[in-house]
Amino acid sequence: MNVKRRDRVFLFMILPAFIGFVLLFILPTIMSFAYSVTNWSVYKPNYKFVGFDNYVKLFTDTKNIAAIKHSVTYALVITIVQNALAICFAVLLNRKKIMANIVKSIFFLPAVLSVLVVGFLFQYIMTSADSGLLNSIITFFGGTPVNWLGNEKIALYSVLSTQVWQWTGWSMVIYIASLKSIDGSLYEAAEIDGASKLQSFRYISLPLLYPAASFNILMSLIGGLKVFDAVFAMTKGGPGYASETIMTTLIREGFNSGRTAYASAFAVVFFVIVFVMSKIITYFLNKWEEKLS
Repeated sequence: MNVKRRDRVFLFMILPAFIGFVLLFILPTIMSFAYSVTNWSVYKPNYKFVGFDNYVKLFTDTKNIAAIKHSVTYALVITIVQNALAICFAVLLNRKKIMANIVKSIFFLPAVLSVLVVGFLFQYIMTSADSGLLNSIITFFGGTPVNWLGNEKIALYSVLSTQVWQWTGWSMVIYIASLKSIDGSLYEAAEIDGASKLQSFRYISLPLLYPAASFNILMSLIGGLKVFDAVFAMTKGGPGYASETIMTTLIREGFNSGRTAYASAFAVVFFVIVFVMSKIITYFLNKWEEKLS
């Protein structure tokens, strides 16, 4: 088979995936940019060009600014907490013992559940009603019940804690796989040189976890920015707009209110935020990689 014929075969093999990518990502993205500068609505099919009016309205609406702030805060906190816990658990459970394997399975189990199922489950657990499991435990030990989902200061973090619980095990498994790929002779040499367990982790394990860490950090960040299911199931953006995120606002404006062009403008802003934050995180990850090389 000559080179040109082989190249054509490869092109035909990737063609279905490429067509799907264009139809399901490239085309909708271009359409979002186009609709964002119109006044299109499901109630107003005869739309016209309005320039950047939607963007001006978007950034002068305090609810939208709060939603952007909440999404960025949520993404940063869940990325830091989830990966820090996952690395700690991975180091503790990286051993060939039956109990360690059982604990790893238990930690990973929440990741196979639907986010909506977890959200509805914790809505009942955290409810301020008398049947709330968490508050029942607190009052049993003499504490004061907490309005986990109705207090505007902690509602967002209550939702965030459930997602840390659900996805830490998933990140942990990736870190464990990365730890198992590290040559054991490095630890033996460090032990001979008198290095402590903490020093071995600091100078051997942590630097060599870069591939797993870069993947987990980016996935956690992007997943945190896109959060919708858990917020919808537990608080629906409330109380008030205390746990509103970019995605919940976008869905509300686009589908509930029918302001399609306005929602498209929000989608464009969301795209820019994800792109910029991903670039920033990638920059720091590259700096980390340069220090290792």
